[in-house]
Amino acid sequence: MPDINMLLAFSLVALGMVLTPGPNMVYLLSRTICQGRAAGFVSLGGVALGFLVYMLCAAFGITALVFAVPYAYDALRFGGAAYLLYLAWQALKPGGRSPFQVRALPVDSPRRLFSMGFLTNLLNPKIAMLYLSLLPQFIVPGKGSVLAQSLALGGAQIAISLTVNALVVLTAGGLAAFLGTRPTWLRMQRWLMGTVLAGLALRMATEAHR
Repeated sequence: MPDINMLLAFSLVALGMVLTPGPNMVYLLSRTICQGRAAGFVSLGGVALGFLVYMLCAAFGITALVFAVPYAYDALRFGGAAYLLYLAWQALKPGGRSPFQVRALPVDSPRRLFSMGFLTNLLNPKIAMLYLSLLPQFIVPGKGSVLAQSLALGGAQIAISLTVNALVVLTAGGLAAFLGTRPTWLRMQRWLMGTVLAGLALRMATEAHR
């Protein structure tokens, strides 16, 4: 098991990351509002699988291999940045919508909801970098198996992320109703989220390969 202080510190970092608007939050919000909480939780299952894949890859060293392959990291980085820019444009373009606005979307099957949640999470290279460059800093040699510490830290991150995102799914309808009667707040929220997403995309695209 990891040192308790390291576990708490890493948990705070994980909490800060999940509270930052990003692709996972946008997708879960839009699907929950358009198709209901059940669809939101199915999508969240796909997001959870994405976290699990990244955690296991980091624990067994596979993520490091991806970062070592020429152009593999850049492809992941630019793909994620492009996706974030697309989400930002959807929010900021003239006539754009906030994910809190109810709109008619095609009803997706549970399989598609799950797979899109999974792919949305995998397309975000911030998660890979979290496990590759940040997680190792919280592992204390001599405190037990490195693999066990990696899994414990990763498990904490997944638990925190799923808890916050589950609350997003549960409250999406109420937030949409609240903002729907306050157009100024809804417009401010749309611009704030769009600006944050664009900033994350720019940072991701310009981040040097360490």
